[in-house]
Amino acid sequence: MHILIIDDNQEILFGLEKLLNEADFISHTADTLNKASKALDKINYDLIILDWLLPDGSGVEFLATLRKEHLSTPVLLLSSKQDINDKVEALDNGADDYLAKPFSNVELLARIRALLRRESAYKKSDIEIENLKVNLASHKVLVDNQTITLTKKEFSLLEFLLLNQKVILTRYQLNEHINPDFDSLKNSNLVDVHIKNLRKKLASASSLIETVRGIGFRIKER
Repeated sequence: MHILIIDDNQEILFGLEKLLNEADFISHTADTLNKASKALDKINYDLIILDWLLPDGSGVEFLATLRKEHLSTPVLLLSSKQDINDKVEALDNGADDYLAKPFSNVELLARIRALLRRESAYKKSDIEIENLKVNLASHKVLVDNQTITLTKKEFSLLEFLLLNQKVILTRYQLNEHINPDFDSLKNSNLVDVHIKNLRKKLASASSLIETVRGIGFRIKER
């Protein structure tokens, strides 16, 4: 499994890299957010270990941006900050776990394994409704066993609907999900446009997405 370590402390980078390699993980390192960004563009990591303070910015702000771009990779945040409010801030911005420095290598490895087990369970989750099959990890979508290619936002919409089956999701909720940074678009018809395109691509499975007049959309109960 590939793990990206983002920290500007060379001693910590060396120590973590050695620790992870000895634990049979494949580790990669980055000492700036810029280098981390480039690394994330090249490899789909199984886990990210992220320091809070980097030379070119805040790790927490960097993580918040990654989450808005729908990166689902588990992230373990490291920090010398130990105040409960700091931990809450980290978790609210997308961290899956938080470990204060200095930390025990035994505890670090235990937390890494726990996060990877959780992610592994998620990756095994396939959703199948009638002639539609969706793998949440690989973003693979099949209709009548034929692969359907969706844009990132189309898949995000479909995933959100599937994970909230039987729940009516308003246009506001859907728009917030796919456009978290664009407050001005909350009342636009952008969601309807994406739903229309999604239905077109789903073809014979398009009827699974039900329009609830005046409210929003949901996956039909079967």
